[in-house]
Formats: sequence, structure tokens, C-alpha cells
Amino acid sequence: MRGEPPHPPAGVSYEQDGPVLRTVGQFRGLVSTPPDLGVHGAELDRLIARQRDFFAARGEAVEWKTRGHDRPADLTERLRAAGFVPEERETVLIGHAAQLAAAPVMPEGVTLRRTTADADMHRIAAMESDIWEQDWSWLGEDLIGRVSAEPDAIAVLMAEAGGEVVSAAWLVLREGTDFASLWGGSTRAQWRGRGIYRALVAARAELAVARGVTYLQVDASDDSAPILRRLGFLPVTTTTPYVWSPPEA
Repeated sequence: MRGEPPHPPAGVSYEQDGPVLRTVGQFRGLVSTPPDLGVHGAELDRLIARQRDFFAARGEAVEWKTRGHDRPADLTERLRAAGFVPEERETVLIGHAAQLAAAPVMPEGVTLRRTTADADMHRIAAMESDIWEQDWSWLGEDLIGRVSAEPDAIAVLMAEAGGEVVSAAWLVLREGTDFASLWGGSTRAQWRGRGIYRALVAARAELAVARGVTYLQVDASDDSAPILRRLGFLPVTTTTPYVWSPPEA
């Protein structure tokens, strides 16, 4: 599940630099790596610096995605030394799609539907902005680009109540693997604890099974991980984004 999908959205490109893959053209850069970079010491420092400086020249932030079992062991120490800052650590969980698939049960007054409409993607981004009290407008364009580039590889679901988006989540299939990944799931505070998140998992698992997917993978926050573990997901490692951002002008 490492690396990037084979069909990037318009305006997004991939660039290989030794063992790492750079994704360019998103709201911030992304660096993906194999489990073992195979470089050490000063050579690793130069590799990290090249990624930072590449995006610095573009005036963009960059995320270096790490896992708990990545090598060399001092990778995160060297990322910090280069100015990368860790964001919230998440737990990587794996579940059997067939065991999780079920008809979603929504609370009264809430409807669930799949969407491909640009307007809905912007509504989802606005909901995320409200929940996290940050500008998530980039998410709308990101989802629109993914749907346009590879519509069979993503399924976006949204839960609505009284004309308002109260939660949304998406399933991303990875061609050539037995896996699909679950993303999103943020829910407005007043609707939490009513089973919407669990329903979104069940609905996406049904879609995954219909596509022949065996396993579901989630990078879960501390809020989501306990719910997923109760549903039958198992933890396999952790993941932490290390982010470098340009200095404030």
C-alpha cells in the first residue's frame, strides 16, 4: 500500500529520487518510501535535504510519511534535524472486508449516499473545515481530481441530515493488490456516538467486497482506532507524518 496510485489526478505528478517517490501538485508535497531506505548517515541527510529544498523552492510544505518499522532506525531523528516536525501518530489497522461488510444502519433523520458531484466534494471540505477549525478547502479539489482521474478507484460516501453534511468517508482501491483503504469519517460533534462512523465502515466494506477486495487498511486516529478494533480490525504498525513548512513570510 506504499507509493501512489498509478493514475494521478490532473496537475499531480510523481518523481523518483533514489529510493523515495515525490508527489508534486497536491495541497502539499508528499514523500513516500520503501520500508528500508537503504541509505544511512550523511547520504540519508542529503536525501532528506533534497526533498525539503525541492519543495522549499516551490514555496510549499512537504510531508514525509513514516511507519513505526521503517529503517534506518534513526530516520525520524534525522528528519527532525532537517526541520521536519511530527504530526499526530496514527495506528495502521487491517481488517477482513467480508467480515466487516453489512447493510449500513443510520440513525433516524440521517441518509447515506454515494456521490461523484463536484458540489458535494466542496460541501464535504466545508464540513471538514468546520470540524477541525482549519481551511480544508483543498480537500474538495483533491476528491474531485481523484474521481475525475480514476472513478473506479474511489467511492465517496456522505451522510446528511436536514440538508447538512454531518459525516463523509471514502474508499480507495489499490489496483494490483488485495487491499483497499478507508479515509475520512469525521463527524460533526452533535452527531457523534450514534453509529454513523460504524455505518460508513460497513458501507465501504460492502463496496470493497463487491470489487473483490480482501483486506481493508486504515490509518486511524486515537479516536477512531478503538472503534475499529471493536469491529475486528487488528493493529499492525504506526504511522507518523513528518512535515516541513516554509517559514512565514
